[in-house]
Amino acid sequence: MISELSKSSFKQTIFQAFTQCRAKTLTLFESMDEVTFRRQAHPDFSPVGWHLGHIAYTESLWLLERSAGLPCMFPQYRKLFAADGLPKCDRVKLPNLEEIYYYLDTIREKVFDYLEVADLETEEPLWRFLLQHESQHSEIICFVLELIKSQMSSVKCEKLITVDSGLWKLDFAKPEAMIQIPAGEFQMGNNSLDAMDNERPAHWVYLDTYEIDRYPVTCGQYRVFMAAGGYENPQWWSKAGWEWLQTAKVTQPLYWREDLAWENHPVCGVSYYEAAAYAEFVGKRLPTEAEWEKAASWDAKTNQQRTYAWGETQPTSEYCNHDCKMGKTTPVNAYPAGKSPYGLYDTLGNVWEWTATWFDGYEGFQYYPYIGYSQVYFDNQHRVLKGGSWATRPWALRSSFRNWYHPGVQQVLAGFRCAKSDNILA
Repeated sequence: MISELSKSSFKQTIFQAFTQCRAKTLTLFESMDEVTFRRQAHPDFSPVGWHLGHIAYTESLWLLERSAGLPCMFPQYRKLFAADGLPKCDRVKLPNLEEIYYYLDTIREKVFDYLEVADLETEEPLWRFLLQHESQHSEIICFVLELIKSQMSSVKCEKLITVDSGLWKLDFAKPEAMIQIPAGEFQMGNNSLDAMDNERPAHWVYLDTYEIDRYPVTCGQYRVFMAAGGYENPQWWSKAGWEWLQTAKVTQPLYWREDLAWENHPVCGVSYYEAAAYAEFVGKRLPTEAEWEKAASWDAKTNQQRTYAWGETQPTSEYCNHDCKMGKTTPVNAYPAGKSPYGLYDTLGNVWEWTATWFDGYEGFQYYPYIGYSQVYFDNQHRVLKGGSWATRPWALRSSFRNWYHPGVQQVLAGFRCAKSDNILA
């Protein structure tokens, strides 16, 4: 049984976290014009205004209607803001920003009223889920705004800056910058109340010895691939990757900056196919999800899994680039305090990292709170990304967290690091 003191403390924690998260979400809409608010920047993504309304809709559905048993307060929004209500192209027909603010505020007021009487013994995971749900949609809003910014920019890679072998003399580009991870078991996944359904259950995994990059691949390193004709040479690409490239007709990462000041920043805005092609180009491969997670979270000295690369202390600006505090990527070696026990830099925050693993449930998976959050994506069409980005909120940032996208998606704030071993894993 949860004591009354514990209930009161948790309610205060939830109240503060929900309030802080909402303030961060609304900051993204300050001074936003109606065109940007309603604009569909890409067929695969909804307008940022839709995400704002969807946040209120989801809180209402799960906390007020299904948990508290209250009638829907805004039935006129049910079809518009439900995840399965309208095609993304029809989500541009939105109420104005002030109306959605009213929607958010009204629902949130009732949610906090319900918090006072909620049965936390059964509902605590739901409240934690919804906090992360808003965090995830807040991040989508961030990268859709980045996408709009990139579409409005006239800067394109007309002419590559001259590249020479000197770029490879940077410390983090040397072969010895790879870290060897010894063979053995580690605990993967997460059983905590914060864990999303696809992180559960925690389980033991054995891995053979492998090596993994100390840092994410930088713009300087990736520039060598581009200058060497990486986008024109099919020998580096998988069959599916080359077919994607011929259709997508891209010649650079989506968020590429032709500026040497960014050479030490992680490359950002690459698809899985681009990441895999680069890895092939340098004689490596992408790590599996298990390899990434072991290198990022396992403390071999204590034989324990860490929630964060640096330990159990919640994310702050000392440890990683997250929570939109910088509003952009940072150099890959900028956060030494955030290193993992094995010595990897930048595993959390800055850019998401593609892995070679198809998204699927762990053995014993049970969906929560609904099939549509994870299970419908167990279709061998989505690759796992790990680690979070500069826009990831602290509530959705941990080494066990799993993101997933189609391998051809560039829009996510994603980069990668490479791995290698004697036994190449599928």
